[in-house]
Amino acid sequence: MVVGDLEATIRLYVETLGFRQLYRETVADQGVEIVGLSVGESVIELLRPLAGDSPIARFRGDAPTKMHHIAYRVKDIVAELARLKASSVRLIDDTPRKGAHGNIIAFLHPESTGGVLTELCQSTHRAG
Repeated sequence: MVVGDLEATIRLYVETLGFRQLYRETVADQGVEIVGLSVGESVIELLRPLAGDSPIARFRGDAPTKMHHIAYRVKDIVAELARLKASSVRLIDDTPRKGAHGNIIAFLHPESTGGVLTELCQSTHRAG
């Protein structure tokens, strides 16, 4: 979600809704500060634009908060992108790139996903 007031939104999700903060980082090349929150096995990310005139800030517009995209974790992002491309899914990213929290990511065009911007995400962290 793209948020206007990151601190207030964190308080809402952590103190009121019972989420746990997992990470907080700035991804300068994407122009956002990102906070990862979890509840159960689900994770959401709050995105705060670093500049008021950035594409993500313009996307939010005057709304206090606006859903930006949905993300799905995959085990092999390169293979998944190849499979989707072979199935005529329009890709925004033909090759994965660095995302938040050390993950590698790629986006699918909303034109091919029912109007929803969709992110594929592969963790680069090894399980214990």
